[in-house]
Amino acid sequence: MIYSLLVLSSPFSGRGAWRAAEFARSALARGHSIKRVFFLDDGASGGAVSAVFPQDELSPIETWAELGQAHSLDLVLCVSSALRRGMLDEDEARRRGKPVATVHPAFTISGLGQLVDAADGCDRLVTFGG
Repeated sequence: MIYSLLVLSSPFSGRGAWRAAEFARSALARGHSIKRVFFLDDGASGGAVSAVFPQDELSPIETWAELGQAHSLDLVLCVSSALRRGMLDEDEARRRGKPVATVHPAFTISGLGQLVDAADGCDRLVTFGG
C-alpha cells in the first residue's frame, strides 16, 4: 500500500507529530511505501533546524530526518505555513535575501500542489494532529 501523510501538529505540543513518525516507521517496516509527508500549519514547525529539545527527549525533527534519509522520504513543508513561522530553506533564503536557511536540510518547502499530488498518488492519505 502507498501512503501519504499530512502532519498538522507542532512537534512542540501534543503527540500528533510523534504518532505520524511512528506510523511511518511501522508502515515502512511492514513493506508499505510513503509517497510524501506534508507538514501544514503548525506541523511546518517540524522542520526547524534551530529547534533544541532537552537531553532526555528525542527530537522529532531528527527522527523525521533519519527516516527521510533511510527511506528516501519526501518531507515537504507548506511554503505559506513555513514562511509565517520564519522558516526558510536555502532557496527561499536566497530568494528573499536572508543570510541563512532555518529549515533542516532533510526538508523542502513547496506549495499545496505537493499535497494534492501526494493525495492523488497514494492509496491512503493519513492525517495527524489538527
